[in-house]
Amino acid sequence: MRAKLVVMVKEPHPGRVKTRLGRDIDLTASAWWFRHQVGALLRRIEDPRWDTILAVAPDVEGLTSRIWPAHLPRVAQGRGDLGHRMSRLLRGLPNGLVCIIGADIPDITRPRIAEAFNALGNHEAVFGPAPDGGYWLIGMKRARPPRADILTDVRWSSEHALTDSARSLGDVSIAYVATLRDVDTVDDLIAM
Repeated sequence: MRAKLVVMVKEPHPGRVKTRLGRDIDLTASAWWFRHQVGALLRRIEDPRWDTILAVAPDVEGLTSRIWPAHLPRVAQGRGDLGHRMSRLLRGLPNGLVCIIGADIPDITRPRIAEAFNALGNHEAVFGPAPDGGYWLIGMKRARPPRADILTDVRWSSEHALTDSARSLGDVSIAYVATLRDVDTVDDLIAM
């Protein structure tokens, strides 16, 4: 069974994506940046070693959107905070290797994704840290669906997000791969 790479995307409407960046550069400009960033990311990471799947939001609009490549399968993110949505994705996909990434990290490449999948050979979970205490990637090696309560009680959008998420997985072996920066503000964009 091939590994699954899930990319979490939102429809790029002004005011619905990259709002913190939008406060710095304008909401329309930040939505434009996100749309083009996702397109470039998808071209960089598609690889025959894994299946790339889009986890879309909002659900109905994302499933029928013409913005994202039509050849990529899509699943709805569903309701809830980020942890509930990622947990549902991790539980709902077939057994095997699954990694989930955000779409706003310009430095994600095929070798970075391969590194994460390779880390799952010796570990049950993997994280790709971000400098702000969050993470750009979470992955699990699944022989059976994970517990329903993983990724709960996480202080999202804080310096504690990675620590809280790792703790929520319980007693599993965790690998950490390269630290990559996401783009939330104009300073992040300039730092790229």
